[in-house]
Amino acid sequence: MDVSRVEEKRIRGSGSAKTTRKAGKAKALERLKRDKLLYIMLIPGFLYFLIFKYGPMLGLITAFQDYNPISGWFGSEFVGFKHFNRFFADPKFFQLFRNTLILAFCNIIFYFPLPIILALLINEVKNGKYKNVIQSVLYLPHFVSWVVVAGICMTMFSAESGALTGAVSRLFGREVRVLSEPAFFPALITGQIIWKECGWGTIIFLAALTGVDTQLYEAARVDGANRWRQTWHITLPAIKPTIITMLILRMGSFLNTGFEQIFLMLNSMNREVGEVFDTYVYQTAMTNGRISYGSAVGMFKSVICLLLVMFSNKIAEKAGEEGIY
Repeated sequence: MDVSRVEEKRIRGSGSAKTTRKAGKAKALERLKRDKLLYIMLIPGFLYFLIFKYGPMLGLITAFQDYNPISGWFGSEFVGFKHFNRFFADPKFFQLFRNTLILAFCNIIFYFPLPIILALLINEVKNGKYKNVIQSVLYLPHFVSWVVVAGICMTMFSAESGALTGAVSRLFGREVRVLSEPAFFPALITGQIIWKECGWGTIIFLAALTGVDTQLYEAARVDGANRWRQTWHITLPAIKPTIITMLILRMGSFLNTGFEQIFLMLNSMNREVGEVFDTYVYQTAMTNGRISYGSAVGMFKSVICLLLVMFSNKIAEKAGEEGIY
């Protein structure tokens, strides 16, 4: 009797599981039919990431080969970690790592907080038309290409006729060649990023500020809080999740110091402090034809960025905030 009851329950459980799966499939199909236009709108984005993000990842196999374009992926010799070992043993590795870290830290320390501060200042402007004009002026540099930015910078700091060369020289009390002196390179690159991207970076933070409950400000004013107290105790805590999310995403591109910008500003005088992983990959893979070696360098940089994202996300979760996954 006991065996028959157990068997009966098993059959019933199996039948209920099948029923649940069928109900789940039916609901999924129902949602698909109901929201089919939304899923159709996802197709271009899905194809973009599939073709331009995931597709190129197949080329990482060249980092483990002595790649020959004629033989292709399947005909090239597999050499394992040969190129990685060669890169780590190269004295240039420490130079590249140092230069990349200096520019990356300058980006995080000096650039990342500025869009937040700028968004807070713009949010305090009450005149709608004036506010829109300010935002438009601040957004415009984002649409200027790095070629134009480099050209403007070279014109302004030219040793012979630069508009700012004399001012900088008087400031330091000696003749200063900003474009060629290695000590000025990190400041030059960081300044370009701030001018070009700071205004554009405020968009997300301004959007986050619109979600702050205005009743909190009214209650704070009743309690006698000034604008600084309101910002510190209401505004910043309200947009704290957005700030943390953006910081985690920024860590994903921590070592991406900007190939085009740095490549345009490099010269024989500042190459020792200006050459980074991105420019080195281009030089080795594209200029010198060492595709496998360049792929290994690029893969190393990508793995470090992935680890930084995972580490930052874990710290955010430990601090009681929501991560990005």
